[in-house]
Amino acid sequence: MKEKIHPAYKEVKVVCACGDSFTTSSTREKLHIDICSKCHPFYTGKQKIMDAEGRVEKFKKKYAKQ
Repeated sequence: MKEKIHPAYKEVKVVCACGDSFTTSSTREKLHIDICSKCHPFYTGKQKIMDAEGRVEKFKKKYAKQ
């Protein structure tokens, strides 16, 4: 690798909007994120299926007969 062309890669503190924080490596000074693994619906198990037009019910009805 060439010298003096790469940015400084240092350990930084990441702060989520939910209040959780952790450390990682980055070229930035500070990192503020909106969502993390502790508040993301997929990882917390609080994910909802949005059924605006009855698609889920239609699917269940169609394949319930089989």
